[in-house]
Amino acid sequence: MINRKLKTCVTLGSCCLLGAFNHAHADDAVIELGGYVKLDALLSNYADGDPGAGTIGRDFYIPGTVPVGGESESARTDFHMKETRLFIKGSRDIDGGDTITSYVEFDLLTGSDGDERISNSYKPRVRHAFVKYNNWLAGQTWTTFQNVSALAENLDFVGPAEGTVFGRQAMVRYTSGNWQFAAENPETTVTTAGGRVATDDGVMPDLVARYNFSTGRADLVVAAIARQLRYEDTAANIDSNETSVGISFSGKVGVGDANDIRFMLTSGTGLGRYLGLNTANGAYLNGDNELEAIDSTAGFVSYRHFWNEKWRSNITLSGFSADQPVGYAGTETSQSFHLNLLYSPVAPITTGVEFMTATREVNSGAEGTLNRLQFSAKYAF
Repeated sequence: MINRKLKTCVTLGSCCLLGAFNHAHADDAVIELGGYVKLDALLSNYADGDPGAGTIGRDFYIPGTVPVGGESESARTDFHMKETRLFIKGSRDIDGGDTITSYVEFDLLTGSDGDERISNSYKPRVRHAFVKYNNWLAGQTWTTFQNVSALAENLDFVGPAEGTVFGRQAMVRYTSGNWQFAAENPETTVTTAGGRVATDDGVMPDLVARYNFSTGRADLVVAAIARQLRYEDTAANIDSNETSVGISFSGKVGVGDANDIRFMLTSGTGLGRYLGLNTANGAYLNGDNELEAIDSTAGFVSYRHFWNEKWRSNITLSGFSADQPVGYAGTETSQSFHLNLLYSPVAPITTGVEFMTATREVNSGAEGTLNRLQFSAKYAF
């Protein structure tokens, strides 16, 4: 038997946001279709250089893309729908009362395909693709080292990007009560004299242990990671390994009737791509062709306040610091401040405006500043 809900059309200004939510039942299987449509309009001013046309940092905030040491440029305006996403979820009850769940999700961000000249056509990219059975998960989803529920509510895709653990990748994860243990895909990013190298030389998977717990009105997470950083290039006489370890503490704490505080603090050696959207690399290659891990610490705090049932605001502070090697290019510090006002006339629709200012300093002493005003309209279906 197949049940379908009627298609709905919501008009925001001159935009018609069209969605359909379908449930298909085949014996004991259920398929769900959902996602959201989102329009983003960004007015960005770069005080210290030109990011260049098509730079991914013009679609959402990426700390490492903020230009430094250049001349002030005039503002840039960008409209896009790339954060729009679609998911397909399937579940099936099997003998013994167990359930198998699958989940696949796509959006249009980060791809180099498409342009703004005529059709603005962009290829979908896979965000999630996994299967869950009892306590096991296999496939690609959020890294176990990240606490998604602690993320700030920002119009920007990530928000306080330099202050958060953020990543999706293939893994095998086991959950037992409050504990989670995972073996995840390894990848090492290395700073060399010629720039960043993604080595793809890992042998050992990245290992994560996580404990989720609640106390009072607080939902908290402690996560630890251990990984092998590896770079092998026989032609360049490079064959080196380094150890990486890190810990993250994060959570969401209720305040008053509906408000909350969200936070994350992460520190470690060789965290690299796990922290701040790879603001710093995991290690650098020294003069003896050996890897040395880069220490980094980052965090954010965000307060969400409901003015009434339809209006709310979020204020967020975020920061990042890395102990970059002398003589190599790299970001040493990054900070950002975010303030927004959001309006939901009905539950599926969110519109709003957000102001962000961010600064970045590299180890040469050069600095850069980004100021951005963002308007968004989202319809979840």
